[in-house]
Amino acid sequence: MTVTNGATNGRRTARRQLPCGIYAPTMTFFDPETEDLDIPTIKKHAERLVRDGLAGLVTMGSNGEAIHCTREEKLAVTQATREALDAAGFTETPIIVGATEGSVRGTVELCKLAERAGGDYVLLLPPSYFRGLMDEQAVHDYFTGVADASPLPLILYNYPGAVAGIDMDSDLLIKLAAHPNIVGTKFTCGNTGKLTRVALATDAKTPFSEGSGYMAFGGVCDFTVQTLVSGGSGIIAGGANVMPKVCVKVWNLWAEGKRDEAIALQRILSKGDWVLTKAAIAGTKQAIQSYFGYGGYPRQPLKRLDKVRVAVIEDGVREVMEVEKSL
Repeated sequence: MTVTNGATNGRRTARRQLPCGIYAPTMTFFDPETEDLDIPTIKKHAERLVRDGLAGLVTMGSNGEAIHCTREEKLAVTQATREALDAAGFTETPIIVGATEGSVRGTVELCKLAERAGGDYVLLLPPSYFRGLMDEQAVHDYFTGVADASPLPLILYNYPGAVAGIDMDSDLLIKLAAHPNIVGTKFTCGNTGKLTRVALATDAKTPFSEGSGYMAFGGVCDFTVQTLVSGGSGIIAGGANVMPKVCVKVWNLWAEGKRDEAIALQRILSKGDWVLTKAAIAGTKQAIQSYFGYGGYPRQPLKRLDKVRVAVIEDGVREVMEVEKSL
């Protein structure tokens, strides 16, 4: 199903719908020797995640090591992901593309290229290089400037840890949501009170009552139930790269009214996800390697983990992965 949204300069564009549910910011895989893109593994991973029930994918997010990739590589990863999903029959599964650049002009250009590569939406951090000059008005103007010209609708990415502490509050997010080409926010800040206020003000889409279509995404799978309680629309979380079935099961149990079962499974998910959160990108890739036979390493300067650390991660996620394998 496609929907019409994302007005740009008076133009309306039909694109894939963003359904409620679990999304993964996909890992970007590299050749272990050359660090070149490993396109076959990127495609294999994308297909596995969607077959395991994910509602959509995000390419070139934080977990995708966007900061380590050239613009050409970002587009190649997005194109490969779209090709893999289409070839597997998932033609309606949406792709959100991390397309942040420092300037309005550069970001708009990358948004246009992302559309050509097969992206449906873009995920954008606030600008932060000139941190001292990035007051609330500057952040507001950046997003509205991009939204005015981007052919793809924007999902705002509130992740203070990645942008020198810039933490957009609910008032600013609600104000930005009035723009017809801004259609969601990802709350990696973990502030469920903020998510609640934004979801309420925007009549956010939920699995229980289809609202305006605005998407309020939790940013970590260890608060999936909390996101649902807060009126959220979905989760975009790195842990879904490793245990997508468990993430989806927690979501579905709550949506089906099986609240006690959802909470019990959420506890197991939260324990396992914390291991991955602490281990970051290298640890998440190693968990994929341990349990699925591929994964490899991040690009330098991120460090490769030693055997002892790999074993600790494998053991730390064992409980949740036993559930994953049973689903």
